[in-house]
Amino acid sequence: MLFRPRRLRSNANIRALVQENILTVNDFIYPLFIEEGTNICTEISSMPGIFRYSLDKISKELDEVVQLGIKAVLLFGIPKKKDDIGSETWNDEGIIQQAIRFIKKNYPQLYVITDVCFCEYTAHGHCGVLHHHDVDNDSTLTNTQKQVISHAKAGADMVAPSGMMDGVVGSIREALDNNGFDHVPVMGYSAKYASAFYGPFRDAADSTPEFGDRRTYQMDPANRREALKEVLLDVEEGVDIVMVKPALSYLDIISDIRQNTDLPVAAYNVSGEYSMIKAAAQKGWIDGEKVMYESLLSMKRAGADIIITYFAKEMAKLLK
Repeated sequence: MLFRPRRLRSNANIRALVQENILTVNDFIYPLFIEEGTNICTEISSMPGIFRYSLDKISKELDEVVQLGIKAVLLFGIPKKKDDIGSETWNDEGIIQQAIRFIKKNYPQLYVITDVCFCEYTAHGHCGVLHHHDVDNDSTLTNTQKQVISHAKAGADMVAPSGMMDGVVGSIREALDNNGFDHVPVMGYSAKYASAFYGPFRDAADSTPEFGDRRTYQMDPANRREALKEVLLDVEEGVDIVMVKPALSYLDIISDIRQNTDLPVAAYNVSGEYSMIKAAAQKGWIDGEKVMYESLLSMKRAGADIIITYFAKEMAKLLK
């Protein structure tokens, strides 16, 4: 017998009926870069279409986000003041804390997630307190607790620790629970790789390390089994959502994690993945819209429930 799978591809109607995965606007979290100061609306040179905003200039962007039906934003702050420990991260009047209050007051329908890290706030650009030119894990955990409490007090709906410190989820969960914020969930950057795909983000967030790299705390791109270990440790510590970052070169990791946990799985479609598609499309080498769609669909197919992406607005327009 000749099997004929093409019968179920013969026209658009039957293809739609048997489509296994679908993208919707509800899948997306949109990252926002908020800079301390006024009158700032600066396009990031390596990320066409993505801007850094001061709070007095961000309303137009947020109006569009809401109009497009995007439900959640992930906030990154760029402060005026940096120091060796990133103390601005727990300043209750810091840029992220101000941004949370502004969004919750003016756009209460948006779900506000905060990136919890130090690299944008430290003079050296690393993700915590340095000791002998390396990040000291446990001192950084103490400061992370201060940061999440400040974010929660300002009204953050969810916190997302990105520094890859050992024990960070458990430390945050303890701090939140002991301070009356047991309702605030944690999205762990559970399998975050030391990736070259982050390059444009460092332009966006002024977070390039002053020396060295982040390989002592972020994961080796060669390692697959280790990702599952990291995820299961976060699960044990009480994480609510696990994440893989980057996404496109790590679809095997997303798939492994989907098969080994019932928790929601997020994929971070990072700056380099975004910028490569944008650059190739501007050259006319690819159909940018179709490649964008196919790339994001591949993350969903691999098992992601949530996709953090700079394409969120474009995809929302395409899906309307």
